[in-house]
Amino acid sequence: MLAEQTPLTALKGVGPSLAAKLAAIHLHTVQDLLFHLPLRYQDRTRISPIGHCRMGAELVLEGEVLTTELAFGRRRSMLCRIKDHSGIITLRFFHFSAAQKNALKPGTRIRCYGEVRAGKTGLELYHPEYQFVTEDQPLPNSTHLTPIYPATEGLQQTRLRTLIDQALSMLGDGETLVDWIPQQIREHLGFRSLTDSIRFLHHPPVQGATDTVLFRLAEGQHPAQKRLAFEELLSHRLCLRRLRDQAERLSAPQLGSRGTLTKQFLAGLPFKLTRAQQKVCGEISSDLSQGKPMLRLLQGDVGSGKTIVAAIAALQAVENGFQAAVMAPTEILAEQHYLNFSRWLEPLGLQVGWLSGKVKGSKREEQLHAFSKGGAQIVVGTHALFQESVTFAKLGLIVIDEQHRFGVHQRLALREKGATEHFIPHQLVMTATPIPRTLAMSAYADLDCSIIDELPPGRTAVNTLIIANTRRDEVIERIHHACAQGSQAYWVCTLIEESEALQCQAAEATAETLRAQLPDLAIGLIHGRMKPREKTLVMDAFKGGLLQLLVATTVIEVGVDVPNASLMVIENPERLGLAQLHQLRGRVGRGAIASHCLLLYQAPLSQTAKQRLTIMRDSNDGFLIAEKDLEIRGPGQVLGTQQTGLMSFRIADLSRDSGMLDEVKVQSESIQQNYPECVDPLIRRWLGDRELYGNV
Repeated sequence: MLAEQTPLTALKGVGPSLAAKLAAIHLHTVQDLLFHLPLRYQDRTRISPIGHCRMGAELVLEGEVLTTELAFGRRRSMLCRIKDHSGIITLRFFHFSAAQKNALKPGTRIRCYGEVRAGKTGLELYHPEYQFVTEDQPLPNSTHLTPIYPATEGLQQTRLRTLIDQALSMLGDGETLVDWIPQQIREHLGFRSLTDSIRFLHHPPVQGATDTVLFRLAEGQHPAQKRLAFEELLSHRLCLRRLRDQAERLSAPQLGSRGTLTKQFLAGLPFKLTRAQQKVCGEISSDLSQGKPMLRLLQGDVGSGKTIVAAIAALQAVENGFQAAVMAPTEILAEQHYLNFSRWLEPLGLQVGWLSGKVKGSKREEQLHAFSKGGAQIVVGTHALFQESVTFAKLGLIVIDEQHRFGVHQRLALREKGATEHFIPHQLVMTATPIPRTLAMSAYADLDCSIIDELPPGRTAVNTLIIANTRRDEVIERIHHACAQGSQAYWVCTLIEESEALQCQAAEATAETLRAQLPDLAIGLIHGRMKPREKTLVMDAFKGGLLQLLVATTVIEVGVDVPNASLMVIENPERLGLAQLHQLRGRVGRGAIASHCLLLYQAPLSQTAKQRLTIMRDSNDGFLIAEKDLEIRGPGQVLGTQQTGLMSFRIADLSRDSGMLDEVKVQSESIQQNYPECVDPLIRRWLGDRELYGNV
């Protein structure tokens, strides 16, 4: 019987209730259980003397019970004191029964495992696991490390271990685990057998130096882990490539090469496109002229000129009789795009439509009519474009800016709006958060990649300084001086709490303080809880030079373009990730004036925070910063795992295993061409029903 076909109800003790709990963590078959790999391991192979206990250590102890009694404080607890030849220690239980108390009577011998903590009686073990030891039934020492598995409510580690042990024993008893990586590839890569790797990872044997085995496993460097990590990365890539192949089998409108409108537009620009912009425009134009859907990721650092490229792509759609929709995640960014597109394209006789949450009543009806009848050739908006009431006459191109901020279903919904029985629209996905090559090769394997890797002439690199909060008065004086010289400045407030209300309160308090300290400056305030119209008025005043200092929360992270702003203060920068800091810093340095970003930190800084701020000070290169961000935070946080659907790995780690990605790419192509029968089983094994999320 194949393990992937054997339901978990075939295991002893698995009834409907337990099967439902297992299904909650995507465990349905014996194969799923075998591939439910440990998060970490505990060393329970050695019994330590009680006298050797140290704070924070996780140990196996064995001793005789001296006393068991109840302690009454804020919480009732049961204390059990045990001793061996080297000392005495207390076990503390907050959840216990009368039967447990009676069983732990003086003179009883027990073996227990737990973490050593400081308690009221000295060193204590809170809620240790324990077993009774008797002379006629001595407990053997464990011969392998103890696995700790991902679990869920009502599913204890001991239950999971028992089930996985059952599944492992079935492997030698008629149950088969098929190795879907072809033998030729396994031999080329020097892989051990799949069954051996699985057995090892569930029960790592103690081979001499246990600490060495534990260290290699913790670092993800054991050959058994690397073999499975390779297979997992391979299955993700195969899945994304298959989705790409499926998309290519669909039809898209054939948007011929660019014409008169584009020539007029380029001739009217007060600057010449950079070489990088020209190259990317050529790649997009070539894609649009094919009869299959473009799926292209456009990466460009903050201020590299992605919006112009999007406008040229939109013109190509319009020149071929189709509409283009441009969607952005925030009101500020969407409005920025709307103003730019209107300024550039309305002189060419085109109508640019606009839709966001704040467009209501007759104005909204008017816009919806223009979209559905084709009066608006280009439509710009926020996620309001997803709403059911929105229809398009002939949608040929979708441009999604800062795509990682949209949920999977939202992005899919917009594509479906443009789908007809004949074709689906082309898609251009843009991001100013550079995606490290390691992520682009795995998370975006279904997209073609274009990079704008140079800044337009006249843009200046931003000088970044790290300053302690104790020098706050000097920073305020510096702002005063810069504004007196005719520049403008931002003061960005951040809060570690997720609460938007608290962030807004902090920004309001900071604005009040700065107004008191800088009475001769015009100071504005913008935060996420303001009404859209209020935000627009403040931003217009800042852009128009009526405000010299803008106090803001991180709502200004994207889409704000004020060339005269040359100074930014980011308060508590240690609370933000590198990508967000880089995005914020990108709001200055947009003109020819030398620009500065002051990172005003609160001491003491953690090691990670020091590392982050140092990288920010030393580099303006968004791609280098993105790679470092990936190393520090991991792919889930960089991409937003909840939104990508495909990016939660069980054993692979994109930072740690990036060295495998080139080989993964080569072997995935080999399997697609030479062993197509292996593709489905590999995707099913590692992704199960989550493959659906790739259809974006």
